[in-house]
Amino acid sequence: MSLTPLLVDVGSSLEEATGLVRYLLVFVFAAIPVIEILVVVPIAIGLGLDPVVTGVVAFAGNVLSVYALIVFYRRVAAWLRRRRGDRSEPSDRYARARRLWDRYGLPGLAVGGPVLAGVHVAALVALLSGSRSRLVAAWMTAGIFAWTIVLVAVSVYGFSVLGLA
Repeated sequence: MSLTPLLVDVGSSLEEATGLVRYLLVFVFAAIPVIEILVVVPIAIGLGLDPVVTGVVAFAGNVLSVYALIVFYRRVAAWLRRRRGDRSEPSDRYARARRLWDRYGLPGLAVGGPVLAGVHVAALVALLSGSRSRLVAAWMTAGIFAWTIVLVAVSVYGFSVLGLA
């Protein structure tokens, strides 16, 4: 699947919109897997939207969609546990492995996930790996925050160097 038509659609939608609708679209596009902040932030800034407002709105859209994914996952997982009657306690060995994953695996996934696979896929992988929902939410929020700042800064700098914004 080529991303070019998708990029054109995002850009043309933002270009055709006016006023607050543009920022509403940034919020919505940032919440959509595949598009996310990695695509919408540079396009929005390139079209002349305020970088700080764009960053805040894109961050909010992306992080809220991840929280929705986490809540949905928790509800489905709880329903499956009730249905299966799974009441087994994890072993000490599993608990030790879980602590190691939470400490080292989850931070790496939160930092690299937005660029490598998308933040929604990274969050889902962390949840499927058994990470606690609150830790996933916290680490994903930190990763999205860091990437939003980087994307805004690089976009502003890049467009100014190119003389496009």
